[in-house]
Amino acid sequence: MNAQPLSDTEIETLRTGATGAGLLVAVSDKGFFDTFKEAGSIAKHLVAAKRSSQSPLIQRLAEGRGTGFGLTATAGDVESGTLEALRSSAELLRTKAPDELEAYRAFVLELARSVSAAAGGGDDVEAAAIAKIEGALTESGSAGEQPPE
Repeated sequence: MNAQPLSDTEIETLRTGATGAGLLVAVSDKGFFDTFKEAGSIAKHLVAAKRSSQSPLIQRLAEGRGTGFGLTATAGDVESGTLEALRSSAELLRTKAPDELEAYRAFVLELARSVSAAAGGGDDVEAAAIAKIEGALTESGSAGEQPPE
């Protein structure tokens, strides 16, 4: 294990990517009441990770509050901010804590999928959001420097 300590700023980037992924799935489907169910799913997933994750990093991420996005953030802001945080997070973990990268990827994707399932989701719009999340987590280095669509 060659993990280097992560700064509070780096932890916040990791947390924004993770919780932003859940929020991105929630805002991708415009159902108002569904969004409340999905937000509750984010909170439940974080509580469960804090209690039961084998990864100290995931436990630390689950302790935080908020998503890194304000109440006035648009769906576009959430998408671009989340995907950038996820790309940065993956690169950060590859560099400083490679043993934690798979745990982080799994945590983020489980969170996104649990949000999708919270309101009976699984529709094409949410599946597309999850595919973008997965793509951001697997991009490496300069491959993540693609212009927005």
